[in-house]
Amino acid sequence: MDAGTNEALLEKREHRKASFIKEFGAESKTLWGLSGPAILTYIFQYSLGALTQTFAGQVGELELAAVSVENSVIAGLAFGVMLGMGSALETLCGQAYGAGQIRMLGIYMQRSWVILLVTACLMLPIYIFAPPILMFFGESAEISHAAGKFALWMIPQMFAYAVNFPIQKFLQSQRKLMAMAWISAFVLILHAFFSWFLILKLGWGLVGAAVILNTSWWLIVILQLVYIFYTKSDGAWSGFSWLAFQDLFGFVKLSLASAIMLCLEFWYLMTIVVIAGHLDNPVVPVDAISICMNINGWDAMISIGFNAAISVRVSNELGAGNARAAKFSVLVVSITTVLIGVVCMAAVLATKDIFPYLFTNSDAVAKETTRLSILLALTVLLNGLQPVLSGVAVGAGWQSIVAYINIGCYYIVGLPLGILLGFVFNFGAMGIWGGMIGGVCLQTLILIVITSSRNWDKEAAEAESRVKRWGGAIANH
Repeated sequence: MDAGTNEALLEKREHRKASFIKEFGAESKTLWGLSGPAILTYIFQYSLGALTQTFAGQVGELELAAVSVENSVIAGLAFGVMLGMGSALETLCGQAYGAGQIRMLGIYMQRSWVILLVTACLMLPIYIFAPPILMFFGESAEISHAAGKFALWMIPQMFAYAVNFPIQKFLQSQRKLMAMAWISAFVLILHAFFSWFLILKLGWGLVGAAVILNTSWWLIVILQLVYIFYTKSDGAWSGFSWLAFQDLFGFVKLSLASAIMLCLEFWYLMTIVVIAGHLDNPVVPVDAISICMNINGWDAMISIGFNAAISVRVSNELGAGNARAAKFSVLVVSITTVLIGVVCMAAVLATKDIFPYLFTNSDAVAKETTRLSILLALTVLLNGLQPVLSGVAVGAGWQSIVAYINIGCYYIVGLPLGILLGFVFNFGAMGIWGGMIGGVCLQTLILIVITSSRNWDKEAAEAESRVKRWGGAIANH
């Protein structure tokens, strides 16, 4: 090979490298533009319940317990189901938007409203009979009755979830995330002031907490609807239509698959706290795990933001028939979030002797939290990639496949392994959490194999046929 050929090959390689870096930078900019407002929206909305909890804690211990239990168990269950069922719109709206079928988005949102409002009605017994349900799972009678009373007052919030999540996915698929972030920020500021005013200043206690939390969620819904109705969402909203009641069966199937997939993930790490409550002398391990879950919850908001961003990118590009762009977007987001995961893991390990004291004055709890920090570090590292791969699955419409994978990895492998290590081999809280991390690792590996082995041209063709199949009745209307 002569010098000229070598020079030409080197030049070609340098050109490819420069082209890759340029393309990577452009895709990163797009992903951060989507994930940034999504992260802010999720943090602001996550903070509504957290702020209410903080003010309730100023009233008394029982009030704090009532709000905490209702927030994490009763409302947490409703939140998981509604967000999961609403996630079907990420696939359908995203792919329709990518294909240029803008008018279909408004119909899809209305169909999702119908399904989620019916689901909210079916979930009413969980709110109405909250005390016996909580006592069945081992909660004390006093806390169960206080949380049950608060749950009855919080029924309007569940219906707000049913309307809100389809709106979010509708706006998200069109990349109108900044509007949601501004609305959530505005409502959070009002929420902070009126929580103080009603709960503490006027002394309304739990009644004030319920009034302001319900009002804040409905205010988010109303302001988002005003934004959609006023702007017409660039043609995506063309008014209410009877088409919302057509083809509901197929829509319900995809919504249920989305709900099962997301809820299996949402509840998985929550069960660690429940299982740890059955250990000998559970107060210290439960407190330590709760502190770690709190840190993990804030870290998860970053992952959920990227989950939303990659879901939009994959669904839009597949809907537009751009298989290569969808595949490249997956590569960029995977590299980005793994790097963020490494930084978060390093931060946890570097502060493992310090951060426990932000949450507790007990040396025993702080010591146990420090001991568990290695598992927290592994969890935040996995938070980098695992939710993003789930977002890819939602964008491509693989919800039912991932639901089966989650059942197998989480509940057939991870949970029994955690119980075995925690109780049979006496590793306690570390064993429970370690076993469950094993389930997350297995699920992540399987999703990596599926994502990297998929035929993306075939996925684009399937997205095209899905848009045609779901949009036929709308297009002909």
